[in-house]
Amino acid sequence: MEIFVRVVDTGSFSAVARHQRIGQPAVSKAVVQLERWLGVSLLLRSTRSVVPTEAGRIFYERAKRTIEEADEAVMAAQGSANNLSGKLRVSTSICFGRLHVIPKLAAFLAQHPDLDLELVLDDRLVDLVNEGVDVALRTGAMPNSNMTARRIAEGRSMVVATPAYLQRHGVPTSPDELASHQAIILTRGGGRDSFTFRKADAEVSVSLQGRLKVTQAEGLREAVNCDLGLAVSAEWLFSPELKSGQVVAILQDWALPPTNLSAVYPTGRLASTKARAFVAFVERCMAA
Repeated sequence: MEIFVRVVDTGSFSAVARHQRIGQPAVSKAVVQLERWLGVSLLLRSTRSVVPTEAGRIFYERAKRTIEEADEAVMAAQGSANNLSGKLRVSTSICFGRLHVIPKLAAFLAQHPDLDLELVLDDRLVDLVNEGVDVALRTGAMPNSNMTARRIAEGRSMVVATPAYLQRHGVPTSPDELASHQAIILTRGGGRDSFTFRKADAEVSVSLQGRLKVTQAEGLREAVNCDLGLAVSAEWLFSPELKSGQVVAILQDWALPPTNLSAVYPTGRLASTKARAFVAFVERCMAA
């Protein structure tokens, strides 16, 4: 089964033979034996390429999962989870990855010197199964999907603006006053322009008004930092600027619904030891 998976991964019998340090006929024989046992053809062979059949592709996905889970079982039995190795593919948004994942990675990589990490930085909802992602870090509400999600952190949502913008346009003292301000509105990835503020028993719903709408969180950050308007945002998105004072939070006596950070795994597949270790690392970092 492992030989078959490697053949599909490399598209070559000879490459697998070199890796396994066996003869190429032995690789071919192993695949033929597997096909006879299953009673189906797994590979389409030509002089130039080796590609899986439809049955081969289906078997490949499950066989690869089985091999990975067997490896994880061995690691767990041997107590070697602290010495992670191999590859880990993680998906997260560009902005969250840049601000909160990459700056912390040195410690994680130093702890696991045999582990190779690939970060898939993309603001779209990556298809974890088809793109071979082990775990994704996603903020906001989780849409109904075939994914398994676990909340690992909760962050405040707040109204932010630069002191320069507030000096020119005034500081709102109640949520109602936000409607008369220029707001930067995020239109993608769960973005919206209506928010409900709460304080004690009071509840105020506000629709923001703004001439500038952006489709990415990086654009929202840049627009606010350039004094173009205020925004309702997760605190995580402006952590550096809030710390330095370049951006300030207003209306802090009013509460907005928090923003969740979730670890998302493909359904039908056990989370690997590597993925669990990485998520635990991120969870500790966000708690700090």
